Amino acid sequence: MQDSFFYYSASAEIVLNPLTNAVVAANSAAGALLVCEPEFLSTLGASDLFETDFAELIVFTQEVVERGSAWNNRLQIQQLKYSGVQTETLSRDYFKQASSPLSIEAFGRIQQVGEESLFFISFHNKQQLNKWRQLSAAHTHYLSGMGHWNRVSQVFQEFERENQLILDAAGEGIYGVDAQGITTFVNPAAERILGFSAAELAGRNMHSMIHYNHVDGSHFGVESCPIFAAFKEGKVQEVEDDIFWSKSGKPVYVDYTSTPIRDNGVIVGAVVVFRDISQKKADKKRLLEALSEVESLKNRLELENAYLQQELNSEFNHHQIVGKSAAIQHVVQQIELVAPTDATVLICGESGTGKELIARAIHEMSQRSQRPLIRVNCAAIPEDLFESEFFGHTKGAFTGASSDRPGRFELADGGTLFLDEVGEIPLHLQGKLLRVLQEQQFERVGDATTRHVNVRIIAATNQNLKAWVQAGRFREDLFFRLNVFPIESVPLRQRQEDIALLTQHFLEKASKRANKNGLKVSLSELEKLKAYHWPGNIRELENVIERQVILARGDTLHFDELKHSDKRQQELPEATKGSVLSAREMQDQARRNLILALEKTHGKVFGAGGAAELLAMKPTTVASRIKKYQIDVTRFKQVKP
Repeated sequence: MQDSFFYYSASAEIVLNPLTNAVVAANSAAGALLVCEPEFLSTLGASDLFETDFAELIVFTQEVVERGSAWNNRLQIQQLKYSGVQTETLSRDYFKQASSPLSIEAFGRIQQVGEESLFFISFHNKQQLNKWRQLSAAHTHYLSGMGHWNRVSQVFQEFERENQLILDAAGEGIYGVDAQGITTFVNPAAERILGFSAAELAGRNMHSMIHYNHVDGSHFGVESCPIFAAFKEGKVQEVEDDIFWSKSGKPVYVDYTSTPIRDNGVIVGAVVVFRDISQKKADKKRLLEALSEVESLKNRLELENAYLQQELNSEFNHHQIVGKSAAIQHVVQQIELVAPTDATVLICGESGTGKELIARAIHEMSQRSQRPLIRVNCAAIPEDLFESEFFGHTKGAFTGASSDRPGRFELADGGTLFLDEVGEIPLHLQGKLLRVLQEQQFERVGDATTRHVNVRIIAATNQNLKAWVQAGRFREDLFFRLNVFPIESVPLRQRQEDIALLTQHFLEKASKRANKNGLKVSLSELEKLKAYHWPGNIRELENVIERQVILARGDTLHFDELKHSDKRQQELPEATKGSVLSAREMQDQARRNLILALEKTHGKVFGAGGAAELLAMKPTTVASRIKKYQIDVTRFKQVKP
């Protein structure tokens, strides 16, 4: 009989043997709560039932042993996830796989039964127990506070009656709560904004209905709610950019004011006036996105402007090709033929022959002239920054990428991209460039979005790319992709009839820069210029004239230094005079000449008096050749002048 009382007890109960870990008995309520037959529970161990919380069970057991009985609200017991499993097919392993933890509140005591000390646990579903407590508290509040409630209710009824027209006409949501947060009235605007009817909210805790979570989904406790603070502290609370939760479960962004209401000097609640700012936030978001796009366009325009300013301040900032020789007229004809098309152009020629000037002339005569000509010195880009420089990167794509940045292809969209010294692109990176040239699409570093561009390519090189292709130093498919329309930039020694025009042009330019007027070049000095070999081509001519303008003491320039240059040419080994040099011999000679320049400048490459100036070459070209020939510059710097 006593066993039947235990079996049909209203509370879920189990009996454990702490020494053997066995479940000695379980009643019907325990089986119902754990979704399995009570008899099956006796086949489990205590560690099976409290698998995820066994350490807490041990602590609870020790407390019960110490005190004789104890209560715990931190335990979790395993509950079968779904019903309908036949007892005879249910195994311990299946129960462990198909169960999940259930939070419970438990009361335990130790009882001596025969020679054994057994652990009796009575437990309830914690969530269900909290609901019962809330209902009980509400009932208690109702029974014990009817007089107080009636008085408070009259205060809010009077407020509602006196302001009925305002409440009905107001566009803002308005509701009242008593000192416990219970809703007393709700106006039509609040019903419309929140989706609840006044009947659904009246008599309910307003915080638990519409203000229970933060925007990130985390719990919002009453103790930190500004609305409750209004009648706890007696101060008006103004809050911007908060959220109320609508009946549909969607957040409503609001600004609100919570004003305490007093009755005979005693705060009895608060009136809350709120405004739906969801549209305002959406408009603000769109505005910020638009501003972000404007900022992005602004950055792009600033970069374009920087490149254009760089072009304007470059060595050749004019767009007129100077010369009347047959060789230069042939180049001009080629420019006029190819400029109106979108064909890729490969400009070949020695350093200093004006390849960049040809590229600019093609761009200026094309239909893309209203868009920028973006120049890239391929020899000056480090290998690890190649992709970022060409294709751009996103913020955080690599160390130092503090913001999004468009690449050269993106900046040249609709215009022309000039790849200077294209032969210096590392072999393993040429395939990536080829893909963009063929498909006109790419991805920024750190971004999966494919971007499309419309870019015309003009490339330039002072190398024999055909020979490099045969030597395996340049991709054949990339060479054919670039060599659609080749143009040969003529060296100055093959257009001597243009030296007079070029000299006059550079003299006017240098005189203006140095603020020296009236300077001239005599016919005898002009003959010296024509007789010189000009290994540095037009760039060397311009540098020589500018140097003499600076040094000029009278009104006539003198070029005696060119005699010394010719003398050095005459002092070349007899084996090299009048003989045809192989590519290997020319390379060795170029290496010896570079080493000689580094010796004379004591390892200085850039700036005045550097090897680049002495050789009349671009500093970046000199740097790339130092790397190519594997020359250690530091050994020249150790030699004191």
